[in-house]
Amino acid sequence: MNIHEYQAKEVLRSFGVPTGKGSAAFTVDEAVMAAKSQPGPVWVVKAQIHAGGRGKGGGVKVVESVADVKVEATRMLGMTLVTHQTGSQGKLVQRLYIEEGTAIAKELYLSLLVDRETSRVAFIASTEGGMNIEEVAAKTPRKIFTIHVDPATGYSQFIGRKIATALKLEGDQVKQCVKIMGQLYEAFTRKDMSLLEINPLVITTQGQLLCLDAKMNFDDNALERHPDIKAYRDLSEEDSKEIEASKYDLSYVALDGSIGCMVNGAGLAMATMDIIKLYGLEPANFLDVGGGATTEKVTAAFKIITADPRVKGILVNIFGGIMKCDVIAEGVIAAVKDVGLKVPLVVRLEGTNVDLGKKIIKDSALNVISANDLDDAARKIVKAVKEAA
Repeated sequence: MNIHEYQAKEVLRSFGVPTGKGSAAFTVDEAVMAAKSQPGPVWVVKAQIHAGGRGKGGGVKVVESVADVKVEATRMLGMTLVTHQTGSQGKLVQRLYIEEGTAIAKELYLSLLVDRETSRVAFIASTEGGMNIEEVAAKTPRKIFTIHVDPATGYSQFIGRKIATALKLEGDQVKQCVKIMGQLYEAFTRKDMSLLEINPLVITTQGQLLCLDAKMNFDDNALERHPDIKAYRDLSEEDSKEIEASKYDLSYVALDGSIGCMVNGAGLAMATMDIIKLYGLEPANFLDVGGGATTEKVTAAFKIITADPRVKGILVNIFGGIMKCDVIAEGVIAAVKDVGLKVPLVVRLEGTNVDLGKKIIKDSALNVISANDLDDAARKIVKAVKEAA
């Protein structure tokens, strides 16, 4: 789950991390009131969406009067902000963050993430903070430093000093860095984050370290432990299909392709998407119904897929272990009878109760293309979609 910048800063402040001071605003009047409550004479008006690159898209503006805060708030609220992370469709701006201006001497980059290769939390640090960090990573990767934390020992001041060295900090800034890194690590681990990005981490003209921006992602599976974080969820920022999928505990991610996928098991789902791409088309989603899905769950999954107007064909690929093929078959039939079938459908079943599953689909008299294995299924759905185009 993602949260907004102003929410992320609330989390950081609860762990003692120094951040810019500001207030959220949902209307122009609230934005003006927030600006008046701050000393000025510089304010930053920030659009709040779940995406990076806001500055380049016109979603972050530095102004020098309350009147200009009002102008920018009027412009941003209700606009569709397009960045390199939103895609061409952009995101609707429905809230702002009005923050007091900061005198910046240097912009740095810092993030914490779970490194899947080492199974450790990693600090990523660079002296090249700001809006072009992706370009830095691509062209000068030597300027990006990675420091792993041994889970047996946890964070130590030694790690903080290594990060300070990587960021070329000196004097009192080293002490500040050691303390802040410890606070960030505590926030990251205690709140079950999967990503914490501070870009930029700034050195002010007074020599203070300050987290001027913050992006957080949380492990969905741990949210029940953190009702305070769960309360930050902004459904308007999420895909409506993903919201519906979460009601049934389905693992669903919308993609940009044309072939809808319903699979059981994350690994099999990834392989299914790969082979669709191999044969010339793109998957429209990642959808894992899990190992213990019911007919109701499968029906819901099928409805979510067919609700996507980009879907031109559907591939159901089930290997029945815990999941039984007949349950999948009954769910697919129930969904087709409910919503209809307007695109080609290929079903590949294998495993527990496979013969019964195939019989259920055959006896339904639905216009379903049967496949023998994954390769056969991928070839058939790609062919069917291309022929229907």
